[in-house]
Amino acid sequence: MSKLCSEFAMTDLGPLSSFLGILVTRHADGLFLSKNSYATEIIARANMSSCKPSATPVDTKAKLRSTSGPPVDDPTLYRSLAGALQYLTFTRPDISYAVQQICLYMHDPRKEHMAALRRILRYLQGTLKLGLHLYSSPTSSLISYSDADWGGCPNTRRSTSGYCVFLGDNLISWSAKRQPTVSKSSAEAEYRGVANVVAESCWLRNLLLELHCPITKATVVYYDNVSAVYLSGNPVQHQRTKHIEMDINFVREKVALGQVRVLHVPSRYQIARYIHKGPSSTSL
Repeated sequence: MSKLCSEFAMTDLGPLSSFLGILVTRHADGLFLSKNSYATEIIARANMSSCKPSATPVDTKAKLRSTSGPPVDDPTLYRSLAGALQYLTFTRPDISYAVQQICLYMHDPRKEHMAALRRILRYLQGTLKLGLHLYSSPTSSLISYSDADWGGCPNTRRSTSGYCVFLGDNLISWSAKRQPTVSKSSAEAEYRGVANVVAESCWLRNLLLELHCPITKATVVYYDNVSAVYLSGNPVQHQRTKHIEMDINFVREKVALGQVRVLHVPSRYQIARYIHKGPSSTSL
């Protein structure tokens, strides 16, 4: 604090208790970040304060379509609630996929989309006490998990990829996002997911270097697709992979430099599947 005060005009407000709506609770092992009051406000805004809780935030069997039912009566309310839920994902990675799905239809929300949004709110009603734990742990390693479906979007047949990155024992970055192009094979969709998490890991390594906490070990990327793992180290270019040549060369370069290692992990241990598909009732 003395060094910061010598460089910048600032005031020490004491131990952190809240920041931009995020409540910070200190415990013996570290910090707990939560937005339970913010989530309660969102539920109240939707007039669902007395709603029955849901076990999961999304129905993974049924996919939302752009023409699912008639338009909603109040599109502004839908967009307002969806935007508020986006901010809530900063401390609730378990709703990342569900929120990503409803945000795809903010331009023309339908009643089925609103039903999906209300399901997220019912899930929050029963999980208000959940948040993000940050533990005191060494910053010697970055470990990433990545996963993707293939052609999962029923409207565009684009794939959805997701990843999560751990610094030591702490989850510090996660994402669920629809890929910008259509993949012609499952290996192509999976490898694009690998490229996304490798790019995020490289950015985090550079950030930690600027903070004088350099990562000397290679970032380990766990993936449950054997083809994607082989492509990261195989220098042979195949005809079926020419559509993702830039992603392949980007990942291979990082592997050759020793900054990244892509390893296989069984599907039952693939943590990223809960980011890009949503948690099931058996995983909660």
